[in-house]
Amino acid sequence: MIRAIAVDDEPPALRIIERFAANVPELNLEATFTKPGEALDFLRVHPIDLIFLDIQMPSVSGLHFYKNLPGEPLVIFTTGYGEYAVEGFNLKAVDYLLKPFTEARFVEAVGRAQDTMDFKAQQANGGIQYISVRADYSVNKVALADIKYIEGLDDYLKIHLENAKPIVARMTMKAMVEMLPPASFIRIHRSYIVPLARISMVRNKHVFIGDVKMPIGGSYEEAFFKVF
Repeated sequence: MIRAIAVDDEPPALRIIERFAANVPELNLEATFTKPGEALDFLRVHPIDLIFLDIQMPSVSGLHFYKNLPGEPLVIFTTGYGEYAVEGFNLKAVDYLLKPFTEARFVEAVGRAQDTMDFKAQQANGGIQYISVRADYSVNKVALADIKYIEGLDDYLKIHLENAKPIVARMTMKAMVEMLPPASFIRIHRSYIVPLARISMVRNKHVFIGDVKMPIGGSYEEAFFKVF
């Protein structure tokens, strides 16, 4: 899921982005802003993957705004002025949407953002995309991207997957941690390993992945918050 916001001083432009975003399952448009300052306050608290960013705004240029952002979110510039395209791409923008843009063009830009995120994840993982897990007298090829979370059950592990039945394997949590890329997965409790990218919220020392709530163990708390 791509976590995104949109920043544009024109409310009609934001409504168009909201309408198009609602039809893209892999995109979660978390908030929209007409004031860049309010967007910046939001970004200081909420991690975001992607920003749809207007360039021509009265209070600040979108190009200047992006140069001073905390973190390194991806950006898709949206503007009615084509002359800014070169400078936008010099800032390594994922795409540049010239208003008025179609829904098909919007979906194409989101696809480019997803491809960029996937490529960065592979680099962070050292190119690892799958692990092999023995279960039910066979070897299962498990895509890292499909893992929702891993649950420890005594001498067994239950690997919860996206759109598939869980895999129950006889192995230790320690062995599983050693198989997974540390840049993408972290152990938060003696009974839970989670992919960082799937965490939707952390509250009161609990991690939420969708509707699933998991505790952060005392001995894992410091390491978790250093990474998250």
